[in-house]
Formats: sequence, C-alpha cells, structure tokens
Amino acid sequence: MIEGFTALYIFMLAAFTGYEVISRVPVILHTPLMSGSNFVHGIVLVGAMIALGHAETTAEQVIGFFGVLLASMNAVGGYVVTERMLEMFKSSKEKKNG
Repeated sequence: MIEGFTALYIFMLAAFTGYEVISRVPVILHTPLMSGSNFVHGIVLVGAMIALGHAETTAEQVIGFFGVLLASMNAVGGYVVTERMLEMFKSSKEKKNG
C-alpha cells in the first residue's frame, strides 16, 4: 500500500515540476526544444514496454498497453513535428526537387 502512495507522490511531483519547467519556456523555443528531445520519447516507450512486460494482473496489462500506445504516439508525433519544422527551413529549390 505504501509503494502505491510513494509512486503517486513521485508522479505528482514529476507532473508539477514538468509543468513549471515547460511553462517558463518562451513560445518560440517550444518546437525546437521538443524536437530536440525526441530521444526522451524513445526512453519513455522502452520504459512502458518494460512495465507492460512485468504486468501480472489484467488491470496492470491494460494500463501498460495504454502506456505503450501513448508513448509510441508521442514518439511518432515528435518526429512528425521535427520533419515539419525542418521543411520550413528548406529553400523553394529544394522543395521542388524532392
């Protein structure tokens, strides 16, 4: 029972800290910051897969499945945003050629 409260406490601290850090980043830096941290999305996905692999009950398996699903969507979305951002920096000649 105590482990559950500890995990909830750590989650709440991480969520609060993440919100405070991100809310202080200037708007102009959000896209480069997020595209530069795509490796973190991969680490989250690996962690979700490990948690799903260790799941024993049906509830844990369902939560683990949604964790893997959301983490993979986050990783793919990060790379899509990066690709779109990089398209903005290509010259019109490069866009015509491919």
